[in-house]
Amino acid sequence: AEDFHVHVTLEPKPIKGDWNGAGAHINFSTKKMREDGGIKYILEACERMGPKHVEHIQIYGEGNEDRLTGQHETCSINDFKFGVADRGCSIRIPRDTDKEGKGYLEDRRPASNVEPYAATAKIMSTTMGE
Repeated sequence: AEDFHVHVTLEPKPIKGDWNGAGAHINFSTKKMREDGGIKYILEACERMGPKHVEHIQIYGEGNEDRLTGQHETCSINDFKFGVADRGCSIRIPRDTDKEGKGYLEDRRPASNVEPYAATAKIMSTTMGE
């Protein structure tokens, strides 16, 4: 970057304006989620994350409020929702996961500058019992 005089940043929205910014979506599953009937556990995990939405947002990266506006395939930072194939949700359940009844979920809230180990630990503690 220095050789080309380019400034590199991990900020979720380094240039303000009408665009979606940069996220670090986390795909998450447990063994039970990937087995037949796993959709039950995926939905349970989503239900558990709702009440802890603010706790998750607090560790999902600085400047995320500029990215999670409710526009550009994001859910508002103030809301929590999940759904199938909905890129405007906090948590997206992929269409194939829903169709097969097993798979994974995608947490779309983390910003590009999230500390991935802290975020993954928070998802695990929330969804697997704290």
